[in-house]
Amino acid sequence: MFMFSIFTSLFIYFSGVYVFSSKRKHLLMVLLSLEYIVLSLFFLIIIYLNMFDYDYFFPVIFLVFSVCEGALGLSILVSMIRSHGNDFFNSFGLSLC
Repeated sequence: MFMFSIFTSLFIYFSGVYVFSSKRKHLLMVLLSLEYIVLSLFFLIIIYLNMFDYDYFFPVIFLVFSVCEGALGLSILVSMIRSHGNDFFNSFGLSLC
């Protein structure tokens, strides 16, 4: 059961990294891929702490910071949509490959 959970978390992590590195057209897709990465890291932390019977205090702090990161990303997304009209990276004046 642990191996399936570890492989699932690693699959979610690498799919999030792939989407983060390849789908850079929309800001919303970048933010969603970052949330996938954070979610898979949370699962890996829970699995690690469960294997060694440690306390679950650190995952709560990790979730608090990940929620703050998500709220900050959404507020940046809303402010960019209000100022530029869309969430394309090309309309922001950034020179991404």
